[in-house]
Amino acid sequence: MSQAIRFQAQAELAEKVKVEAPRVRYPHYGRYLEEFVPGQVFVHPRGFTFLPAQIEAFARTYMQCNPLYLNNQYARACGFDGLLASPQMVFNVVLSLGVQNDSEKAMANLGYYDAQYLRPVYAADTIRSLTKVMDRKERGGDKPGIVTIRTLGLNQNDEVVLQYERKIMVAGQGSRPPTTPLPSSTVMPAFPWVEHAEVFLPSFPEQIPSGLTGPNSWFEDFVVGDIIIHANGRTITDEHLALTYAVGNTHPLHFDRVFSSGLSGKMSGDPIVYGGLVFAWLEGLASRDVSENSVWEIGFTEGYHTQPSIAGDTVAALSRVLAVEDAPSALGAAFGIVNFQLIGVKNISASNAYAKYGADLFIKENDKKAIGKEKIDEKIFEIERQLVIRKRS
Repeated sequence: MSQAIRFQAQAELAEKVKVEAPRVRYPHYGRYLEEFVPGQVFVHPRGFTFLPAQIEAFARTYMQCNPLYLNNQYARACGFDGLLASPQMVFNVVLSLGVQNDSEKAMANLGYYDAQYLRPVYAADTIRSLTKVMDRKERGGDKPGIVTIRTLGLNQNDEVVLQYERKIMVAGQGSRPPTTPLPSSTVMPAFPWVEHAEVFLPSFPEQIPSGLTGPNSWFEDFVVGDIIIHANGRTITDEHLALTYAVGNTHPLHFDRVFSSGLSGKMSGDPIVYGGLVFAWLEGLASRDVSENSVWEIGFTEGYHTQPSIAGDTVAALSRVLAVEDAPSALGAAFGIVNFQLIGVKNISASNAYAKYGADLFIKENDKKAIGKEKIDEKIFEIERQLVIRKRS
């Protein structure tokens, strides 16, 4: 029930209030290395309600071709409750909601691990995010440390829709003032990480509409060892500045040129494209060839941004088939599981990158020193992902 409240008319007050230097505050966010304590749980602010237009716009912006994210009738015919938010959108939102608390001061995102999608996200679902500090490693001196965190995305029914782990590189506080403290309560919020997680999917009908997906991305089309060179690249423009905040990411490195140009080292200069957006573009560039007939992304692991991207860079993608098997239980009659390695490159076409570097593209960049190989400057991303894909038969 609404109520009527009468407020006093607003008067100009600025000339009457003295400016006093001791009253100046400089709120800032994220955390320095010492401020991460294993066992801490951060409840991230705001949350995010997924709107139909946002779901469709994200899929088109990142060139995703799976009709589950573009065609409401198709999604319903597959047994879902309506248009799905793409896994990349869910991941970007859940990660971005946590940046204010856990990584707004991070120097680098070191890797993604054990990401699992457990439930669909539909239009009008509202997702909130929590993070738990798992480990903090200090490296001595003035070296930045490494923090391991786990993050959850929960829907309005407090059900986990996504969970994953990542590592971030964080500098020490030094002589700088502390950041925004946690609430003083000593009782940490619940953190419902799901061990041995189950995925909650609809009962798929026997007949799913045909003719709305491409001809070469059925389960039977993938054989272990296949390397798929995705045809198109995507040039990133200054659009990424607005797209970063559209998913809620608050790290100034991605949209504040004054901040980014004030840094030292190779990160200094133009704002760095938020890695989640790069991941989404690469996944979209691959989607016609690998995921157009997918009904679920189980998750991904061992993901690394090996080089940064900036506006003006053109990104391209390659995929390699790592494993194929029937889906478990009754799903196996109509669906299979395919594991892919997704590789991203910049400022070179995928075909030219493969011609130039061959099998070296698929070796983890951090493993190359130990085997006497040089890192590839044009390689920007590597990850393994697992999809449930329809069988043609």
